[in-house]
Amino acid sequence: MAHWVHVNKWTKIQFITHTPVLSPSKRIILQSQQKCAFRKVQRKPETRKGAPEEFGPSPGEEAGLSRKHAPEPPLPPNMPPRNPRRLFKPLMFTVGFTGCSFGAAAILQYESVKSRLESLLEESESEKMEKFQTHDTAYWHNWWNQLTDFQRQVILLMSLVDDMWSGLSEGQKVATGIIAVNAAVLCCWRIPSLQRTMFKYFTTNPASKTRCMPMLLSSFSHYSIVHMVVNMYVLWTFSTTIVSILGREQFLAMYTSAGVISTMVSYVCKTATGRLHPSLGASGAIMSVLAAVCTKMPEAKLAIALLPMFSLTAGNALKLLVAMDTAGLVLRFRMFDHAAHLGGALFGVWYVAYGQELIWKSREPLVKFWHDLRRGMSGSSGEPRDGGQKGGGGKGGGQA
Repeated sequence: MAHWVHVNKWTKIQFITHTPVLSPSKRIILQSQQKCAFRKVQRKPETRKGAPEEFGPSPGEEAGLSRKHAPEPPLPPNMPPRNPRRLFKPLMFTVGFTGCSFGAAAILQYESVKSRLESLLEESESEKMEKFQTHDTAYWHNWWNQLTDFQRQVILLMSLVDDMWSGLSEGQKVATGIIAVNAAVLCCWRIPSLQRTMFKYFTTNPASKTRCMPMLLSSFSHYSIVHMVVNMYVLWTFSTTIVSILGREQFLAMYTSAGVISTMVSYVCKTATGRLHPSLGASGAIMSVLAAVCTKMPEAKLAIALLPMFSLTAGNALKLLVAMDTAGLVLRFRMFDHAAHLGGALFGVWYVAYGQELIWKSREPLVKFWHDLRRGMSGSSGEPRDGGQKGGGGKGGGQA
């Protein structure tokens, strides 16, 4: 599950504390929380006005800065911890992205069905042609003998990969793509020159200047290998079931939307409590998948990975996870982003119970609009070519 990345951990990274490329303003954002905290305890506040120097204050200036900063919370002065106005843009991004993701999924499903129909027609035509152009075994034997050893090895490797890929379920194929993206992002965390960009766009913090794009990108971001392996194992385990329930396109829309929505819930809790720590990970989206499956199939038996002798029903497992995250949120544990976990779980439960009926089954007007748009575009582009054929447009429209 996604753990909270404490601010002290990030200040230990070499690119933050020793790399001269970073500007002083970036370094003070990560370290001023501890400085202000000590000043607040040691010195009594005298005035609230004024702004502190960022680097290099003299001893006298430091004493003055402590008095000015003492009334303020342990955060940079330009990032107030409990300013609800900072949540307006993330909220608008959450609503807009969720709507666009499900709209794009509906269009992609239409295009996928259309492409499958066209491929089936092409296969039937190719089979008819092969009946008149058959080759005996000697032809293929001679063709294989003309290949070099390297070409043969490449063909055998491609055939092996194709057989492995064909043996995967539709859900496992989708999960493989998600795992590949997460692995690529994990490798990017290991490149020193990308550390500043990764911290800016692949970690979420409501106190950051960049708050919208990280809501999506952080759902594919892991700094720890163990963290990513655990999340991706859970995704792989439930991928076949959730894709068979929702379908590939609908699942992708729900997965990405759950990542954004869970981050929005985390933003609200962090802003309300004033504990603004960066976090990252796909646990919010993973929790939505787990919650959706457990809600749809509450009597299914689930086994614990490291303790296979113990098993419990999916409904009880979901209740246990929600109770643990609720306790962690109330007790303010910092190891995991419990608010994001709860946000993802609640979204998964709501979507399979009500959201699918409310959102996905209301996509027909959009699909019809896209169908008419595509038919109009294909008709205008193919009019000179199909002018001599009778009924060509009607058949094409019927096939689409």
